[in-house]
Amino acid sequence: MAEFITVKEIDETCAKIQQSIRILPKVGIILGSGLGGLAGLVDDPDILSYQEIPHWPTSSILGHAGRLVNGFLEGVAVMVMQGRAHYYEGYPISKVTFPIRVMQKLGIETIIVSNAAGGINPEFQPGDVMMISDHINLVGMAGINPLRGPNFEEFGDRFPDMSQPYDREYQQISRMVAQEEGILLREGVYAWLSGPSFETPAELRFLRVIGADAVGMSTVPEVIVARHGGTRVLGFSGISNKANLDGSTVTTHQEVLAAGEILGPKLITLVRGVLKKLG
Repeated sequence: MAEFITVKEIDETCAKIQQSIRILPKVGIILGSGLGGLAGLVDDPDILSYQEIPHWPTSSILGHAGRLVNGFLEGVAVMVMQGRAHYYEGYPISKVTFPIRVMQKLGIETIIVSNAAGGINPEFQPGDVMMISDHINLVGMAGINPLRGPNFEEFGDRFPDMSQPYDREYQQISRMVAQEEGILLREGVYAWLSGPSFETPAELRFLRVIGADAVGMSTVPEVIVARHGGTRVLGFSGISNKANLDGSTVTTHQEVLAAGEILGPKLITLVRGVLKKLG
């Protein structure tokens, strides 16, 4: 598998999607582990399995259905990714973020990303939703940045600014929706680690010291590529478990999926509320 994607691959994928959908989307939504229920609420959808889409990375992880759902949600034309591929599955990092490039090429202006994450902040409880205010790209600091390699000048500059990766206007809208709906909306910093092993207690204590409130294995590369292309981003983490800072408990993927049953309705309410205000 080639390390870098090409504009030709992006164009071929866009052509296939455009042949298969009736409406060009304006908002992209990426749903993480156990959070795929929102896709079922899209009105009159056109649905594509990832396997049907050329060059599209597929996920082998339970809780990621692997479907692209295109239609209307709260009157807004959306493209919903029901699951995502991860770096730990063996893909080059440019391939993990390939769907973002396709969304940008299709004209999508806003992306809402979500994930299931471990709560490091001691105030956070399983079932809480955290709006992502910023992130720590630990994997990227080690050299695995999705913008490594040839720069796509048609998308953005070689050295993109990352001072505001998450859109502040959308954050304020999200706070309004949470207040109106009676949802406790946490806010904090998300740290990206590559996985697939969960973190050791020492690693979690380190993350807490450097300012992380939650930790997970996705999202950050997608946000970097989105911002490189000028796409606005809103991000949510569903807190699926409390971080094991002292080694007294065991973390499992089943726990993450189970938490999704509690988190799903909250996330659906927030995203629908944001879309309604945007629409």
